[in-house]
Amino acid sequence: MEQRYLGRSGLRVSRTALGTMTWGRDTDADEAATQLMAFCDAGGTLIDTADVYVEGESERILGTLLKELVPRDELVIATKAVARRSDGPFGGGASRGALLTALDGSLRRLEVDHIDLWQLHAWDANVPLEETLAALDTAVTSGKVRYVGVSNYSGWQLATAATLPTGSPIISTQVEYSLLERGIEREVVPAAAHHGIGLLPWAPLGRGVLTGKYRNGTPPDSRGASSHFAGYVEQHRTERAARIVQAVTTAADGLGTSPLCVALAWVRDRPGVVAPVVGARDTTQLLGSLEAEELTLPPAIRAALDDVSAIELTYPERPMG
Repeated sequence: MEQRYLGRSGLRVSRTALGTMTWGRDTDADEAATQLMAFCDAGGTLIDTADVYVEGESERILGTLLKELVPRDELVIATKAVARRSDGPFGGGASRGALLTALDGSLRRLEVDHIDLWQLHAWDANVPLEETLAALDTAVTSGKVRYVGVSNYSGWQLATAATLPTGSPIISTQVEYSLLERGIEREVVPAAAHHGIGLLPWAPLGRGVLTGKYRNGTPPDSRGASSHFAGYVEQHRTERAARIVQAVTTAADGLGTSPLCVALAWVRDRPGVVAPVVGARDTTQLLGSLEAEELTLPPAIRAALDDVSAIELTYPERPMG
């Protein structure tokens, strides 16, 4: 699998990342082990998790597998700290105390002495950004973290975080990005490009909708049929989405591949993108995503998909004519 530099840094990662949001709920430990081995066998190195995934169970499973299956130094471990608010003096979302406590919890569950990429899961308007970024710098200088990033930041939030003089640079931003969700192209993508920050798209398959599985209803074994993911999927089941899915399916038929591969290859090779984060309920689904490694979309098909999924850019995103 091709390796790419993450932002303006010396860290290289595989151009597809393995997401673990379902580990511990829809994906048990044995199936997670099979997924991890399949991903590594394909040359994958970047594994993404978060302290909030299944109340930390995703991190626990990954930590066990790191001891049993794959040498720690062959993987890039990325996790996220959620800016949750709770009672007590250190329950302040993205406050210094809350973040450093969350970091120790992630290290304990992962059973590692450092995290390669530690990401803020969301913006916290209740805590000064200087305090939040200083906590990230403390994590790096302590040796517990190698690189830092953010997730779900808007364009102005990302630019602000990138320009504050806190010591440890922001090298990545994890954001939803797919043929169905291109909103980040208005301000996040230009801000990331200007500041040398790599894009890690989550939900690159439009929360599963771009695979075409929902064209004729809701499969009973799909996320759209589950109590905890139905609303998550429903957001992208629109008339506009149906037109885009049809275009993806037509392209896949012409190329002799799957809609999944077409959708994933499209976002993987967008400007600024380093590695889409793909999650899978089982290994069969994951192998389907890994097949996209062999696909590069022809310019004509890419242009057609760009057109059918285009969003309107208006002032001030579009330069004045």
